[in-house]
Amino acid sequence: MTDAGRDRSNPNDMGEGYPKYASAMIQDSFPDTEFEFVNLGISGNRTEHLVERLESDFIEIQPDILSIMIGVNDVWHHHDFERIETTDEYFEANLVKILSEIREKTNAKILLIQPILLDVPDKAHMRPELERKQAIFARLAEKYADAYLPMDEIFHTEADEEPIYYAADGVHPTSDGACYIGEAYLHAVTPLIESLVED
Repeated sequence: MTDAGRDRSNPNDMGEGYPKYASAMIQDSFPDTEFEFVNLGISGNRTEHLVERLESDFIEIQPDILSIMIGVNDVWHHHDFERIETTDEYFEANLVKILSEIREKTNAKILLIQPILLDVPDKAHMRPELERKQAIFARLAEKYADAYLPMDEIFHTEADEEPIYYAADGVHPTSDGACYIGEAYLHAVTPLIESLVED
């Protein structure tokens, strides 16, 4: 999900990011359902790292619902840290590998969350490449996902505060930004939870 200072020795620690808010909202919305929330997000990871962690962090766990928000680091690290470029082709290949194996080797319902980049001045140069990768993400969501949360679009069309209110650097949400994502997450994941509870 996302790191945000979580205790990596405890997979049930939600950290201070959107999983903290989303998990609390989910539990409040389904008070008669027992949940185990697992957060395995690692700060700075790119799609290639998820491929490396595919067995341990996805398949071995066999989750009922699995959510993935990835992509901004594939762009950010290329532009601002002069690391090897994650080409669009490599980005898509990584995602296809991840999603196809999850589909093949688990029964998890998949929620994909569009990577975000809020409009702060020093990140504007990243927007064109990110939008290409968001398009790949959305296209693959149609094929592999049970639900898709267009979080970046929601921030840009519905959020009524200045971008720095939600993410001062455009990438890492503030507590208010994390709460806002948590609310959107709850809305997106509720049908998936309901389908499992009904079964």
